[in-house]
Amino acid sequence: MGRVPGDERLLERARRGDEAAFAQLVEPHRRELHVHCYRMLGSFDDADDALQDALLAAWRGLASFEGRASARTWLYRVATNTCLSLVRTASRRPTTTGPLPGPAPAPTDSTEVRLKPYPDALLDQLPDGAPGPDARVEQDEAVSLAFVTALQLLSPRARGVLILRDVLGFSAGEVAGILDSTEQAVAMALSRARASLGELPTVAPTGARPREQTTLVRRLAAALKAHDVDTMVTLLADDVRIAMPPLPAVWEGSRRAVRSLTEVAFRLVPDALFLETHANRQPALAVYARDDPNGLWRASGLLVITCRDDRVAGLTRFESPILRHCGLPRVLTDAARQTEADGTGPRN
Repeated sequence: MGRVPGDERLLERARRGDEAAFAQLVEPHRRELHVHCYRMLGSFDDADDALQDALLAAWRGLASFEGRASARTWLYRVATNTCLSLVRTASRRPTTTGPLPGPAPAPTDSTEVRLKPYPDALLDQLPDGAPGPDARVEQDEAVSLAFVTALQLLSPRARGVLILRDVLGFSAGEVAGILDSTEQAVAMALSRARASLGELPTVAPTGARPREQTTLVRRLAAALKAHDVDTMVTLLADDVRIAMPPLPAVWEGSRRAVRSLTEVAFRLVPDALFLETHANRQPALAVYARDDPNGLWRASGLLVITCRDDRVAGLTRFESPILRHCGLPRVLTDAARQTEADGTGPRN
């Protein structure tokens, strides 16, 4: 993670007020910084705001960058501390979530994590460079819904330490510099964060090979479209977990999962089409509901699927605005409807 030749020349130009040079300095790191903000905050939209604030702070603080670390490390310092500031501000705001849908069965658990998904189409823009030698978390795992959810349950500082060390591979010394701390304090925070992460009840994707996963997702889409309860029961793991952020409710177990689908999803969206996509390096289904007055199919939500072996272990339903970041339309055209009918939806 040393200096990149050419960064110093761009830095000098930027310090003289050259905005184009600053943009050129930042651009190779923009997507990875956005994903870093996403891991810190758990929300795609919040990551947008955080990155914008961080880059503005970096531009204004160029004079304070002495060049002892690489430009990349310095940008991570600014982005991390921007996120920590935003987390502290958000923690003082009252949480506002709507009521559960009227026919919904009683939830078995609840969570206050305000999670939003990250489309694979944008994750594919991450640079190819491998994380540093201290990274312990595989890159696909590091953006899974389970991992990002678990991160939000850590204290903000512990979250930052774990991401910087175990996901990005920064050394203890680099992390200490980023957080204005000491290596000993970083080591202690990392140890506690790892222990806390191991105790959290999360559902991580495991075991399913790509072809089997695709078959499972398509069978699930067909069962949902046909309201085929019997098939759904065979596809869901016994301990399947269903969530619908920003609602805090969680339904666990196949019986409650089927009830929540039949009593909520089927009533709210009685006639649906599904397009395959991906988010958080997991399969997902974009949901479109029929608009009866004009016969169009309008975006209704995104269903991110957690597969474990040959069963569905988790279903997380998100609101529809994220679909535009997946490259999917708000309203389906005739061609798109035919694509769905043929079972050849997008593979974002």
